[in-house]
Amino acid sequence: MNKQNYIPVIGLEIHIELKTKSKMFCQCNADYFGAEPNTHVCPVCLGLPGALPVPNKKAILWMQKIGSALGCELPKHSKFDRKHYSYPDLPKGYQISQYKEPFAINGEVLLVNPYLKGVEKKFHITRVHMEEDTAKLIHEGNSSLIDFNRSGVPLVEVVTEPDFTDATDVKAFLEELQVIVRYLGVSDADMEKGSMRLEPNISVRKPGKTELPNYKVEVKNINSFKFVKAAIDFEVKRQIEILEKGETPKQETRGYDDVHGGTYSQRSKEEAQDYRYFPEPDIPPFNFSNEYIDEVKKSLPELPSTRLNHFVKEYRLKPIDAFILTRDKKTADYFESIATNEHITNAGQTVANVIINKKISTSLSVEAFITEFLKLTKPIETNRALLDTTVSSILTANKKAVTEYKSGKVTVIMFLVGQVMREMKGRADASIVRKALEEKLQV
Repeated sequence: MNKQNYIPVIGLEIHIELKTKSKMFCQCNADYFGAEPNTHVCPVCLGLPGALPVPNKKAILWMQKIGSALGCELPKHSKFDRKHYSYPDLPKGYQISQYKEPFAINGEVLLVNPYLKGVEKKFHITRVHMEEDTAKLIHEGNSSLIDFNRSGVPLVEVVTEPDFTDATDVKAFLEELQVIVRYLGVSDADMEKGSMRLEPNISVRKPGKTELPNYKVEVKNINSFKFVKAAIDFEVKRQIEILEKGETPKQETRGYDDVHGGTYSQRSKEEAQDYRYFPEPDIPPFNFSNEYIDEVKKSLPELPSTRLNHFVKEYRLKPIDAFILTRDKKTADYFESIATNEHITNAGQTVANVIINKKISTSLSVEAFITEFLKLTKPIETNRALLDTTVSSILTANKKAVTEYKSGKVTVIMFLVGQVMREMKGRADASIVRKALEEKLQV
């Protein structure tokens, strides 16, 4: 098998649960995690006959914020559709979703990640649409139980173009998406709790080919950035081995086994026509004004990539440190409130170093942090009498180093500085120590 003879073609589908108080189409409590099974349910999310859905206004607004943050257009006209499939976690036999007229389309994300050698890469978003989450299947022995608490929770699906050719880029993009969603405050995007779920669509093709392969494999419901990278790497290798035999990989849906580190077949992959989409008859179409769409865009906070550039320019931070600080909005806000304090002058990089290296706890109030910071960075007062005595003592004890310095090996002075600093137990400024040594060595 020769990997160099093939290029991965990867697109992503990412599901993100919104943290609204109520579900997408009913008034049930959407905060279901850890609750007793089937306690957050009603006729609507149980799919009982005659129950009618009423859309959650805030969920739609939050979904549009995600779309706008991903550079998408927000169409003035949109609607919900019914997506039909038969599965135990879907009591109605269809899911209220979106197909032809979603709430956000045609976006792009510019990925700036110093860990990727500072290379900027652009990835395109096909659509961001709104739907309801399904129930959760719980397998116990030979039985499968259904918990409907999750059924109807607002679920945003982000669909990318097949722009990715590398699992590392996929991981970096997903990490950036998680940070963006958390900046917006619309979801915890916690993969351990299932509020962010990852589904890569993977195929491979020969270099130089522009058309998409005639198959793709979707790996469903991965809950870790590490696992999504491992699943892609495994799947690319598996597909190449099949192609090298002159065969075509099956178009199918697969799962990822994190214990054995591989994927396994689940079912054949459906096409759009298999879902028999048609407009949701119980929910009228939506028409948004230009003013409303403008307000959605204006409501966005400063997003991570913009804030990274802001920190580099405004506080003269190293890009890698600005990247680390902006991964969490709370940490970024904390840093900025300190760096802009009247008692801190041109010390942005020093403040960043202290926070990143955890020299002072960020659990302190801003005022307490600044007090500790000023103590930590206060210039060391050097006892001149003790310094002169120590310098003389060190020079006497290190005659070989003195001879080497005077013969032109000036770098040896750093050894002497270290010796003096050790003797003075750090109670001296290193630049003052060096100057004192140079003065003595000139005699």
